[in-house]
Amino acid sequence: MDATTSSKFSDVDEYGFKRGEHFDYKNYSKFMEGYLKTLTRRRIKWEVILQQNHDLSQPDAKLKRYIRKGIPGPYRPDVWMKISGAAAAQRRSPDLYRTLLNDEPYNKEISDSISIDLPRTFPDNIHFDAKKQRLYNILIAYAHHNRDVGYCQGLNYIAGLLLIVTDDEEKSFWLLKHIVENIVPQYHSHNMANLLRDLAVFRELVIRRIPAVNRHVENLGLPYPVIASKWFICIFAEVLPVETVLRIWDCVFAEGYKIVFRAALAMFVTHKNAILGCDDIAALANLFRDTMIQDSVVTNCHGFVESMFALRLKRSELESLRQVAVLNPN
Repeated sequence: MDATTSSKFSDVDEYGFKRGEHFDYKNYSKFMEGYLKTLTRRRIKWEVILQQNHDLSQPDAKLKRYIRKGIPGPYRPDVWMKISGAAAAQRRSPDLYRTLLNDEPYNKEISDSISIDLPRTFPDNIHFDAKKQRLYNILIAYAHHNRDVGYCQGLNYIAGLLLIVTDDEEKSFWLLKHIVENIVPQYHSHNMANLLRDLAVFRELVIRRIPAVNRHVENLGLPYPVIASKWFICIFAEVLPVETVLRIWDCVFAEGYKIVFRAALAMFVTHKNAILGCDDIAALANLFRDTMIQDSVVTNCHGFVESMFALRLKRSELESLRQVAVLNPN
């Protein structure tokens, strides 16, 4: 019997993504039985907050708690814009996006690179073909706006997922701008300086939290950049299940770059035994590339986010490790 036959869930998720052939419908059904009720309760609470015209630009403890428990899908576009500061930035330059779109000629090399990547962006999404011209517009406008970054692979996945969630080119542009310039600056520049720094910081965090896992990974010879570069560049888009990514992004827009480290650390902590159980580099690479990114741990978006915040991690520790990584790049 096909797995979907005994499940009430389609082989396509609510965002249009086809579920993988190894998708665990049984565990997902069990998780969703409780999660759907949670979503209903959360939506009612968010309706109250939005009706009260709560100041979303300065999340207090209560709002931060609500965000960590998930922003209801229909409210995500506007809430993301407000909690990130992207809405305020847009108000300061309301004509920027349209001006950039009309400000031709574009750099042909960048335009060609974007065009090549469009068919590679979410080919497993049944609705995305209709969005590709809009994705091109967002990426070419941003490349024109930020000449230091231009276009970098990975931005297509971030912008593409933003477009799926918002269904709005301009909001997607402003949220992309916020991510690239404020959340993960110089991850997508030509030398990727801050990406390399933060991968070194991530390795040190693993050494401090789960040293046995770090020793095992390094003994098997799988470099951290191979494991985690895409996690950081794409902020887990095209890595984890979509709803889990969006729950992570809820927190990223509210709390900043620290959330990316929390999510990466949680990937290691929640899969500690699986990592230690790998006997060779091929098995370890397969675990990180395939198994870990679609198992029941990460499919349970609520449980995964809870595991992120169960970790002790302070901004001061990250800043200290960043300074060390800059001084000792090797």
